[in-house]
Amino acid sequence: MNILVTGAGGYIGTTLVPMLLKEGHHVKAVDRFFFGEEKLKSHENLSIIYEDSRKINEEIFKDIDAVIDLVAISNDPSGEIFEKQTYEINHQSRVRTAKAAKKMGVKRYILPSTASIYGFQDKNLVADETTKTNPLTTYAIANEMAENDILPLADENFCAVVLRQSTVYGYSPRMRLDLAINGMTYGAWKTGKLPLMRDGTQWRPMVHVRDTARAQIFMLTADKDKVNGEIFNVGSKVNVYKIKEIAEKVKQIVPNVELEWYGDADHRSYNVAFSKIESLGYKAEMIAEDGIKEILEKLESGELEKTLDTITLDWYQEITKWHTTIKRIEKYGGILDI
Repeated sequence: MNILVTGAGGYIGTTLVPMLLKEGHHVKAVDRFFFGEEKLKSHENLSIIYEDSRKINEEIFKDIDAVIDLVAISNDPSGEIFEKQTYEINHQSRVRTAKAAKKMGVKRYILPSTASIYGFQDKNLVADETTKTNPLTTYAIANEMAENDILPLADENFCAVVLRQSTVYGYSPRMRLDLAINGMTYGAWKTGKLPLMRDGTQWRPMVHVRDTARAQIFMLTADKDKVNGEIFNVGSKVNVYKIKEIAEKVKQIVPNVELEWYGDADHRSYNVAFSKIESLGYKAEMIAEDGIKEILEKLESGELEKTLDTITLDWYQEITKWHTTIKRIEKYGGILDI
């Protein structure tokens, strides 16, 4: 298949694209590549397209069979600070992409959304795809708006699917250490202290980055009659934890660690069901311990280090600062060379 992936240079994209190539697909990888193009290794079936999702030309979808629309301003702190851009990218640009793809004859469109749109739920409730949502952040609200505007585009010629991803973890070429399991593992390894957001009783569904990529690939060929216009939670029952349970798993794998509480209480708490996607034959393969162990291995080998670009918000703010500085000092098309 010819597949176009937006946000291809991000945390999930840099795991997904190699998996698609390995399966023999041809991939158009669309991104601004804020985190570096080198995160995607060159391949004869890979085309790199430097473009902003807000400006994609319809012609880019010519001869494309499917779109996986990963592009997003990611994580909640970034969404609050870059609020306007989050609505533009996470909502408006993806609606624009879906409409353009449909117009150009693309047959299948996959929207990776987020289970965080469930927000705070009753502690005894296990949320399924019919549960009333309760988005608490700009990031979650923008994702739900995208869902609401894209699903009605589904028809017999355009299969649109929404995947509400659990909180993602695990190693990826564009690494993020600002996600729960990843950050806990790094903090425990580096300092002997485990940073834990108060009060630890929040429920949070998790999914390994390769498992959520597998779900997206699964939906490329899933029976259209069963998935068209549908929403699916992505994760697994064994990967739904209280935050303090994750901390205990990290402590079991990383020796000599003590808990270190921080921040105000996180009011997002949601337990999620995955029977709908599992009924189609998809099943997540990884558990939290797998992610903790692989990150620890990468840290100990020196392959993974904490750098500015492993913390999404820090990197967004840094490159924004660079841009402001460069615009101020640039003259005649250059800085030193003019």
